[in-house]
Amino acid sequence: MVFLPAAYASESGGAAWQQWRAGNQVLDRSSLQRGARNFMNYCAGCHSLKYKRYRRIARDLRIDEDVFTANLLPADRRLTDYVISPMPAADGEAWFGKAPPDLSLTARAKGTDYMFQFLKTFYVDAARPTGVDNLALVGTAMPHVLADLQGLQTAVFGDPATRQGFEKFETAVPGRLAPAEYDAFVRDIVNFLDYVGEPAQLSRASIGIWVVLFLLAFTGIAWLLKQEYWKDIH
Repeated sequence: MVFLPAAYASESGGAAWQQWRAGNQVLDRSSLQRGARNFMNYCAGCHSLKYKRYRRIARDLRIDEDVFTANLLPADRRLTDYVISPMPAADGEAWFGKAPPDLSLTARAKGTDYMFQFLKTFYVDAARPTGVDNLALVGTAMPHVLADLQGLQTAVFGDPATRQGFEKFETAVPGRLAPAEYDAFVRDIVNFLDYVGEPAQLSRASIGIWVVLFLLAFTGIAWLLKQEYWKDIH
């Protein structure tokens, strides 16, 4: 997987967070496998992937179905089922003010950089029902489900009253992961959701290589034929 330099990826000063880049590589199957694990463990309780079946994920990511079933498949689901959150929409609205959205096409709609920034910019806000707010999506209804990993951070603003002029984050409670480890964890989730939004990426890239090789071979054959056809013409 390609990562940004650590000093840049973890930069928190000024408005630099808006320049953070996911740097994910959707062809990195190891990252996709980790991302699937992270999503199933931390996100699937609230968010669905309604266009994806568990079996398709296992096959695309080259995870043995027995391993997938034992580690990633909910006990009440089958491999042929779609990835649907067990949370009723009514409960989501009652608890968070709105039902958690399906994430099947979020990477395509908002981009991987936005998703990476969103998962890194939660900050403590006692006025919010969930106790946190987010720089990338102000007023988000989503709680910081990865707080145990990232920890809790406070945001310092130039104008605290209006929350304008973001300056930096300060760690309030350390998480279980170091900043670089948390960045990698988030990138794997983003990578997985990038794949979910367009699964054909995996096969399209490999097919593209064969197409280029065919065109190169055909060009060579065409050149030889041209030489043969024109050898007696001066």
